Amino acid sequence: MPLDSEPLRALGFLTIGLFDPADPRRGHESTLEIIELGERLGFDSAWVRHRHLQYGISSPVAVLAAATQRTSRIGLGTAVIPLGWENPLRLAEDLATVDILSGGRLSPGVSVGPPMHYGRVKQALYGDTADNQDFGYERVLRLLDFVRGEPASDFSGTVGFEAFSDRVQPQAPGLGSRMWYGGASLRSARFAGEHRMNFLTSSVVKAEESEDFAAIQLSHVRAFREQHPDAGRARVSQGLVVIPTDNASAQQRSRYEAFARERLPRTAVPHGPARLMYAPDLVGPSTRLAEQLYAHAAFREIDEVAFALPFTFEHDDYVQILTDIATVLGPALGWRPAET
Repeated sequence: MPLDSEPLRALGFLTIGLFDPADPRRGHESTLEIIELGERLGFDSAWVRHRHLQYGISSPVAVLAAATQRTSRIGLGTAVIPLGWENPLRLAEDLATVDILSGGRLSPGVSVGPPMHYGRVKQALYGDTADNQDFGYERVLRLLDFVRGEPASDFSGTVGFEAFSDRVQPQAPGLGSRMWYGGASLRSARFAGEHRMNFLTSSVVKAEESEDFAAIQLSHVRAFREQHPDAGRARVSQGLVVIPTDNASAQQRSRYEAFARERLPRTAVPHGPARLMYAPDLVGPSTRLAEQLYAHAAFREIDEVAFALPFTFEHDDYVQILTDIATVLGPALGWRPAET
Protein backbone atom coordinates (compact mmCIF):
# COMPACT_ATOMS: atom_id res chain seq x y z
CA MET A 1 0.00 0.00 0.00
CA PRO A 2 1.40 3.44 -0.90
CA LEU A 3 2.47 5.62 2.00
CA ASP A 4 1.19 9.14 2.58
CA SER A 5 4.59 10.26 1.34
CA GLU A 6 3.78 8.75 -2.08
CA PRO A 7 0.82 10.86 -3.24
CA LEU A 8 -1.13 10.62 -6.44
CA ARG A 9 0.59 13.14 -8.69
CA ALA A 10 -1.91 13.64 -11.54
CA LEU A 11 -5.67 13.24 -11.54
CA GLY A 12 -7.73 13.15 -14.72
CA PHE A 13 -11.08 11.93 -15.98
CA LEU A 14 -12.43 10.35 -19.15
CA THR A 15 -15.79 10.90 -20.85
CA ILE A 16 -17.45 9.32 -23.88
CA GLY A 17 -19.58 12.40 -24.68
CA LEU A 18 -22.90 10.73 -25.46
CA PHE A 19 -25.58 12.75 -27.25
CA ASP A 20 -29.20 12.50 -28.37
CA PRO A 21 -29.22 12.12 -32.18
CA ALA A 22 -32.19 14.49 -32.25
CA ASP A 23 -30.12 17.19 -30.51
CA PRO A 24 -26.39 16.41 -30.93
CA ARG A 25 -25.28 19.93 -30.08
CA ARG A 26 -26.56 19.65 -26.51
CA GLY A 27 -24.47 16.53 -25.88
CA HIS A 28 -21.32 18.08 -27.32
CA GLU A 29 -21.89 21.23 -25.26
CA SER A 30 -22.30 19.08 -22.16
CA THR A 31 -18.90 17.49 -22.82
CA LEU A 32 -17.25 20.90 -23.20
CA GLU A 33 -18.92 22.15 -20.02
CA ILE A 34 -17.66 19.10 -18.15
CA ILE A 35 -14.11 19.81 -19.36
CA GLU A 36 -14.46 23.43 -18.21
CA LEU A 37 -15.69 22.20 -14.82
CA GLY A 38 -12.68 19.87 -14.61
CA GLU A 39 -10.35 22.81 -15.06
CA ARG A 40 -12.13 24.84 -12.36
CA LEU A 41 -11.91 21.89 -9.96
CA GLY A 42 -8.15 21.63 -10.53
CA PHE A 43 -8.03 18.35 -12.49
CA ASP A 44 -4.77 17.81 -14.32
CA SER A 45 -6.32 16.29 -17.44
CA ALA A 46 -9.56 15.63 -19.30
CA TRP A 47 -9.77 12.80 -21.83
CA VAL A 48 -12.41 12.00 -24.44
CA ARG A 49 -13.28 8.63 -25.92
CA HIS A 50 -13.73 7.92 -29.62
CA ARG A 51 -16.86 6.37 -31.15
CA HIS A 52 -17.66 5.85 -34.86
CA LEU A 53 -21.20 5.35 -36.17
CA GLN A 54 -22.49 5.63 -32.61
CA TYR A 55 -24.05 8.41 -30.55
CA GLY A 56 -20.80 9.48 -28.93
CA ILE A 57 -17.87 11.68 -29.92
CA SER A 58 -16.75 10.65 -33.42
CA SER A 59 -14.20 13.46 -33.77
CA PRO A 60 -12.37 13.95 -30.47
CA VAL A 61 -9.72 16.10 -32.11
CA ALA A 62 -12.39 18.58 -33.21
CA VAL A 63 -14.02 18.56 -29.76
CA LEU A 64 -10.65 19.16 -28.09
CA ALA A 65 -9.94 21.99 -30.52
CA ALA A 66 -13.08 23.65 -29.14
CA ALA A 67 -11.96 22.85 -25.59
CA THR A 68 -8.64 24.63 -26.16
CA GLN A 69 -10.58 27.88 -26.56
CA ARG A 70 -12.59 27.39 -23.36
CA THR A 71 -9.72 26.36 -21.07
CA SER A 72 -6.22 27.60 -20.35
CA ARG A 73 -4.49 25.03 -18.13
CA ILE A 74 -5.98 21.53 -18.08
CA GLY A 75 -4.35 18.82 -20.19
CA LEU A 76 -6.49 17.45 -23.03
CA GLY A 77 -6.24 13.84 -24.19
CA THR A 78 -7.80 11.18 -26.39
CA ALA A 79 -8.33 7.71 -24.96
CA VAL A 80 -8.10 6.44 -27.52
CA ILE A 81 -8.14 7.16 -31.25
CA PRO A 82 -8.35 3.81 -33.10
CA LEU A 83 -5.88 4.26 -35.95
CA GLY A 84 -7.70 1.81 -38.19
CA TRP A 85 -10.06 4.67 -38.99
CA GLU A 86 -7.31 7.21 -39.64
CA ASN A 87 -4.70 8.31 -42.14
CA PRO A 88 -1.54 8.85 -40.02
CA LEU A 89 -0.32 11.82 -42.04
CA ARG A 90 -3.62 13.69 -41.87
CA LEU A 91 -4.07 12.83 -38.20
CA ALA A 92 -0.58 14.14 -37.44
CA GLU A 93 -1.55 17.49 -39.00
CA ASP A 94 -4.74 17.68 -36.95
CA LEU A 95 -3.01 16.74 -33.70
CA ALA A 96 -0.24 19.26 -34.22
CA THR A 97 -2.76 22.00 -35.01
CA VAL A 98 -4.77 21.35 -31.85
CA ASP A 99 -1.61 21.15 -29.76
CA ILE A 100 -0.53 24.55 -31.06
CA LEU A 101 -3.98 25.98 -30.28
CA SER A 102 -3.82 24.55 -26.76
CA GLY A 103 -0.38 25.92 -26.00
CA GLY A 104 1.14 22.44 -25.74
CA ARG A 105 -1.55 20.72 -23.65
CA LEU A 106 -2.56 17.86 -25.97
CA SER A 107 -1.87 14.21 -25.07
CA PRO A 108 -3.07 12.01 -27.93
CA GLY A 109 -3.77 8.39 -27.06
CA VAL A 110 -4.02 5.87 -29.91
CA SER A 111 -4.48 2.15 -30.51
CA VAL A 112 -4.35 -0.25 -33.46
CA GLY A 113 -6.46 -3.07 -34.86
CA PRO A 114 -9.19 -3.36 -37.49
CA PRO A 115 -12.13 -0.97 -37.10
CA MET A 116 -15.06 -2.42 -35.20
CA HIS A 117 -17.46 -4.28 -37.52
CA TYR A 118 -14.94 -3.78 -40.32
CA GLY A 119 -16.79 -6.03 -42.74
CA ARG A 120 -19.77 -3.70 -42.61
CA VAL A 121 -17.88 -0.42 -43.06
CA LYS A 122 -14.78 -1.27 -45.07
CA GLN A 123 -16.18 -0.18 -48.43
CA ALA A 124 -17.32 3.15 -47.02
CA LEU A 125 -14.00 3.66 -45.27
CA TYR A 126 -11.42 2.41 -47.78
CA GLY A 127 -13.25 1.46 -50.97
CA ASP A 128 -11.18 -0.63 -53.37
CA THR A 129 -8.18 -0.74 -51.00
CA ALA A 130 -10.16 -2.13 -48.05
CA ASP A 131 -8.67 -5.62 -48.27
CA ASN A 132 -5.09 -4.32 -48.47
CA GLN A 133 -5.04 -2.23 -45.30
CA ASP A 134 -2.50 -2.96 -42.56
CA PHE A 135 -3.99 -2.36 -39.11
CA GLY A 136 -0.89 -3.27 -37.11
CA TYR A 137 1.71 -1.26 -35.21
CA GLU A 138 3.21 0.12 -38.42
CA ARG A 139 0.38 2.65 -38.43
CA VAL A 140 1.49 3.94 -35.03
CA LEU A 141 5.10 4.18 -36.16
CA ARG A 142 4.12 6.28 -39.16
CA LEU A 143 2.13 8.63 -36.93
CA LEU A 144 5.00 8.90 -34.43
CA ASP A 145 7.47 9.72 -37.19
CA PHE A 146 5.28 12.50 -38.58
CA VAL A 147 4.54 13.99 -35.14
CA ARG A 148 8.22 13.83 -34.20
CA GLY A 149 9.33 15.68 -37.32
CA GLU A 150 10.47 12.96 -39.69
CA PRO A 151 10.01 13.75 -43.41
CA ALA A 152 6.63 13.03 -44.96
CA SER A 153 7.71 14.06 -48.47
CA ASP A 154 10.90 14.03 -50.55
CA PHE A 155 10.47 17.69 -51.49
CA SER A 156 10.76 21.00 -49.71
CA GLY A 157 11.12 24.34 -51.40
CA THR A 158 9.19 26.84 -53.48
CA VAL A 159 6.95 26.26 -56.45
CA GLY A 160 5.86 29.56 -57.91
CA PHE A 161 4.67 31.67 -54.99
CA GLU A 162 4.00 28.68 -52.67
CA ALA A 163 6.41 27.30 -50.10
CA PHE A 164 6.35 23.58 -49.28
CA SER A 165 7.75 21.66 -46.31
CA ASP A 166 8.87 18.05 -46.32
CA ARG A 167 7.54 17.72 -42.75
CA VAL A 168 4.08 17.92 -41.23
CA GLN A 169 3.06 21.48 -40.47
CA PRO A 170 2.65 22.97 -38.03
CA GLN A 171 5.40 21.35 -36.02
CA ALA A 172 4.28 21.16 -32.37
CA PRO A 173 7.29 21.14 -30.01
CA GLY A 174 7.02 18.43 -27.36
CA LEU A 175 4.00 16.69 -28.86
CA GLY A 176 6.08 13.63 -29.72
CA SER A 177 6.83 13.08 -26.03
CA ARG A 178 3.12 13.33 -25.16
CA MET A 179 1.96 10.45 -27.37
CA TRP A 180 0.18 7.63 -25.50
CA TYR A 181 -0.63 4.07 -26.45
CA GLY A 182 -3.79 2.47 -25.08
CA GLY A 183 -2.93 -1.17 -24.59
CA ALA A 184 -4.59 -4.25 -23.10
CA SER A 185 -1.85 -6.83 -23.71
CA LEU A 186 1.76 -7.52 -22.82
CA ARG A 187 2.72 -7.08 -26.46
CA SER A 188 1.20 -3.60 -26.58
CA ALA A 189 2.81 -2.63 -23.28
CA ARG A 190 6.22 -3.66 -24.60
CA PHE A 191 5.64 -1.91 -27.92
CA ALA A 192 4.74 1.36 -26.18
CA GLY A 193 7.85 1.21 -24.02
CA GLU A 194 10.19 0.29 -26.85
CA HIS A 195 8.99 3.25 -28.92
CA ARG A 196 9.18 5.81 -26.11
CA MET A 197 5.44 6.33 -25.82
CA ASN A 198 3.46 6.78 -22.63
CA PHE A 199 1.10 3.95 -21.64
CA LEU A 200 -2.64 4.03 -20.98
CA THR A 201 -4.03 1.02 -19.13
CA SER A 202 -7.77 0.94 -18.57
CA SER A 203 -10.57 -1.22 -17.18
CA VAL A 204 -10.09 -3.85 -19.92
CA VAL A 205 -7.09 -6.19 -20.23
CA LYS A 206 -6.34 -9.49 -21.94
CA ALA A 207 -6.11 -12.51 -19.63
CA GLU A 208 -2.82 -13.85 -20.94
CA GLU A 209 -0.87 -15.04 -17.91
CA SER A 210 -3.58 -14.85 -15.23
CA GLU A 211 -7.29 -14.28 -14.60
CA ASP A 212 -6.65 -11.79 -11.80
CA PHE A 213 -7.33 -8.34 -13.28
CA ALA A 214 -5.02 -6.38 -10.99
CA ALA A 215 -2.18 -8.87 -11.44
CA ILE A 216 -2.54 -8.72 -15.23
CA GLN A 217 -2.54 -4.92 -15.24
CA LEU A 218 0.49 -4.85 -12.97
CA SER A 219 2.38 -7.13 -15.37
CA HIS A 220 1.58 -4.71 -18.21
CA VAL A 221 2.86 -1.73 -16.24
CA ARG A 222 6.10 -3.52 -15.43
CA ALA A 223 6.58 -4.86 -18.96
CA PHE A 224 6.14 -1.34 -20.35
CA ARG A 225 8.70 0.16 -18.01
CA GLU A 226 11.18 -2.65 -18.63
CA GLN A 227 11.21 -1.69 -22.32
CA HIS A 228 11.11 2.10 -21.92
CA PRO A 229 14.39 4.07 -21.85
CA ASP A 230 13.12 6.00 -18.81
CA ALA A 231 12.31 2.77 -16.94
CA GLY A 232 10.59 3.57 -13.63
CA ARG A 233 10.07 7.20 -14.62
CA ALA A 234 8.10 6.28 -17.76
CA ARG A 235 4.55 7.58 -17.57
CA VAL A 236 1.64 5.20 -17.03
CA SER A 237 -1.96 6.30 -16.50
CA GLN A 238 -4.55 3.94 -15.05
CA GLY A 239 -8.20 4.32 -16.01
CA LEU A 240 -10.87 2.61 -13.90
CA VAL A 241 -14.57 3.42 -13.44
CA VAL A 242 -14.61 5.09 -10.01
CA ILE A 243 -17.83 6.66 -8.69
CA PRO A 244 -17.69 8.44 -5.32
CA THR A 245 -21.04 8.95 -3.58
CA ASP A 246 -20.06 11.38 -0.82
CA ASN A 247 -22.42 14.14 -1.97
CA ALA A 248 -24.72 12.07 -4.16
CA SER A 249 -28.45 12.10 -3.54
CA ALA A 250 -30.16 8.92 -2.40
CA GLN A 251 -31.57 8.50 -5.90
CA GLN A 252 -28.13 8.93 -7.48
CA ARG A 253 -26.54 6.42 -5.10
CA SER A 254 -29.22 3.89 -5.93
CA ARG A 255 -28.69 4.30 -9.68
CA TYR A 256 -24.90 4.15 -9.36
CA GLU A 257 -25.04 0.97 -7.30
CA ALA A 258 -27.50 -0.63 -9.73
CA PHE A 259 -25.19 0.29 -12.63
CA ALA A 260 -22.20 -1.39 -11.00
CA ARG A 261 -24.23 -4.39 -9.87
CA GLU A 262 -25.54 -5.01 -13.38
CA ARG A 263 -22.02 -4.92 -14.84
CA LEU A 264 -20.35 -6.99 -12.12
CA PRO A 265 -20.99 -10.48 -13.60
CA ARG A 266 -18.86 -9.65 -16.65
CA THR A 267 -15.80 -9.28 -14.40
CA ALA A 268 -15.80 -12.92 -13.27
CA VAL A 269 -14.29 -14.65 -16.32
CA PRO A 270 -12.46 -13.81 -19.56
CA HIS A 271 -14.63 -13.06 -22.59
CA GLY A 272 -14.29 -14.05 -26.24
CA PRO A 273 -11.31 -15.24 -28.28
CA ALA A 274 -9.21 -12.34 -26.97
CA ARG A 275 -9.97 -13.41 -23.36
CA LEU A 276 -10.85 -9.89 -22.25
CA MET A 277 -11.09 -9.23 -18.53
CA TYR A 278 -13.06 -6.29 -17.11
CA ALA A 279 -12.36 -4.48 -13.86
CA PRO A 280 -15.23 -4.10 -11.39
CA ASP A 281 -16.69 -0.60 -11.16
CA LEU A 282 -15.90 1.04 -7.81
CA VAL A 283 -18.84 2.80 -6.15
CA GLY A 284 -19.13 4.22 -2.65
CA PRO A 285 -17.83 6.85 -0.24
CA SER A 286 -14.34 8.12 -0.95
CA THR A 287 -12.84 6.62 2.19
CA ARG A 288 -13.81 3.15 0.98
CA LEU A 289 -12.77 3.86 -2.61
CA ALA A 290 -9.33 5.00 -1.43
CA GLU A 291 -8.90 1.74 0.49
CA GLN A 292 -9.91 -0.29 -2.58
CA LEU A 293 -7.51 1.60 -4.81
CA TYR A 294 -4.61 1.31 -2.37
CA ALA A 295 -5.26 -2.45 -2.31
CA HIS A 296 -5.08 -2.63 -6.14
CA ALA A 297 -1.70 -4.04 -7.22
CA ALA A 298 -1.40 -1.88 -10.35
CA PHE A 299 -2.57 1.33 -8.66
CA ARG A 300 0.26 0.98 -6.17
CA GLU A 301 2.81 1.36 -9.00
CA ILE A 302 1.41 4.42 -10.78
CA ASP A 303 1.10 8.06 -9.82
CA GLU A 304 -1.44 9.31 -12.35
CA VAL A 305 -4.97 8.24 -13.18
CA ALA A 306 -7.83 9.14 -15.51
CA PHE A 307 -10.98 7.82 -13.87
CA ALA A 308 -13.66 6.94 -16.42
CA LEU A 309 -17.11 8.48 -16.17
CA PRO A 310 -19.86 5.89 -16.77
CA PHE A 311 -21.33 6.00 -20.28
CA THR A 312 -25.00 6.49 -19.57
CA PHE A 313 -25.29 8.96 -16.69
CA GLU A 314 -26.75 12.47 -16.83
CA HIS A 315 -24.89 15.78 -16.86
CA ASP A 316 -25.76 16.51 -13.21
CA ASP A 317 -24.41 13.10 -12.22
CA TYR A 318 -21.08 13.89 -13.86
CA VAL A 319 -20.94 17.22 -12.02
CA GLN A 320 -21.46 15.47 -8.68
CA ILE A 321 -18.97 12.68 -9.45
CA LEU A 322 -16.23 15.03 -10.64
CA THR A 323 -16.77 17.38 -7.71
CA ASP A 324 -16.48 14.50 -5.23
CA ILE A 325 -13.38 13.13 -6.99
CA ALA A 326 -11.67 16.51 -6.87
CA THR A 327 -12.70 17.55 -3.37
CA VAL A 328 -12.86 14.27 -1.44
CA LEU A 329 -11.37 11.23 -3.20
CA GLY A 330 -8.38 13.00 -4.76
CA PRO A 331 -7.19 14.46 -1.44
CA ALA A 332 -7.72 11.05 0.19
CA LEU A 333 -5.21 9.70 -2.34
CA GLY A 334 -2.70 12.44 -1.56
CA TRP A 335 -3.53 14.52 -4.64
CA ARG A 336 -3.70 18.28 -4.60
CA PRO A 337 -5.61 20.30 -7.23
CA ALA A 338 -3.73 22.43 -9.70
CA GLU A 339 -3.98 26.17 -9.21
CA THR A 340 -6.68 27.68 -11.41
